[in-house]
Amino acid sequence: MSTIPPDAYAASIRLSVAPMMDWTDTHCRVFHRMLAPHARLYTEMVHANAVIHGDRAKLLALDPVEHPVALQLGGSEPALLAQAARIGAEHGFDEVNLNCGCPSDRVQAGRFGACLMREPALVADAVAAMIDAVRVPVTVKCRLGVDDDHEYDRFLAFIDAVAAAGCGTFVVHARNAWLKGLSPKENRDVPPLRYDWAYRLKRDRPGLAVVVNGGIADAAEATGHLDHVDGVMLGRAAYHDPWLLHLLDVAWYGGERSTRADVLRAMRPYVEGQLARGVQLKHVTRHLLGLFHGERGGRAFRQVLSEGAHRPGAGWPLVEEALAATRAVAAART
Repeated sequence: MSTIPPDAYAASIRLSVAPMMDWTDTHCRVFHRMLAPHARLYTEMVHANAVIHGDRAKLLALDPVEHPVALQLGGSEPALLAQAARIGAEHGFDEVNLNCGCPSDRVQAGRFGACLMREPALVADAVAAMIDAVRVPVTVKCRLGVDDDHEYDRFLAFIDAVAAAGCGTFVVHARNAWLKGLSPKENRDVPPLRYDWAYRLKRDRPGLAVVVNGGIADAAEATGHLDHVDGVMLGRAAYHDPWLLHLLDVAWYGGERSTRADVLRAMRPYVEGQLARGVQLKHVTRHLLGLFHGERGGRAFRQVLSEGAHRPGAGWPLVEEALAATRAVAAART
């Protein structure tokens, strides 16, 4: 079972990468760790039933370099969540996080995700059961409310009920989840952001760790949030512009700034290890495409990897080819 000291936990939640379906698999997390040695990483959401009955080798795939890394669970049955949390902790995850924010039709049908914002007593029972089952931190990722819930006091009552069950860390996606009429994609953009609610929560409950999430796009904005809360969780910005993770890690934790090429080459042992296990290169390189986002040669980098990684026998030389193409374009434009 993996544990980290409390001071290291407090430091690691300062910067984290959100759980993102179809994106934050183990290949993605290894890449993000190369970029940000100190950040806290999260798995995609995995339903408790899948953890208990599914292919754990695939669902709970975890490379040692990923730590600290949290397992995010979906579900609403305390006993099943506790069992899944125990399995996750036994697999080495440093934290178990309960999803109370996903707005998809699937979670609505299954009475979990954002639906749980309206069932604080159930969430409290689930958190208490999970805490009893594991020695790692149990945390919650939530929204501000659901649909037309626009009362801060209702949000605070949810937090208080779950905190009373033993949860000390809340990742707050600072929007409502609209379960009527919006797709999950629209739910990441349309409901208005209210960072002030997360700030107010930290002021009202200073003993809780509050991490803000939602719509954070650049380094200056991320840094500004630290004046009000304990941490910042990046989602799509970290995926589409992963260099942002490196810049924030260096700025917030110290250390030397690297180059994109050096970070990429640090992935080589992992990539070649995966290839030796029969993993196709495309499954890893799809997460690398944004490394040169906004840079000269970035398009060439993406093009070489996108066109070549799916071909039989594609290996590390293709990555070097992509780097060479990037350098060539950048040099031609200077």
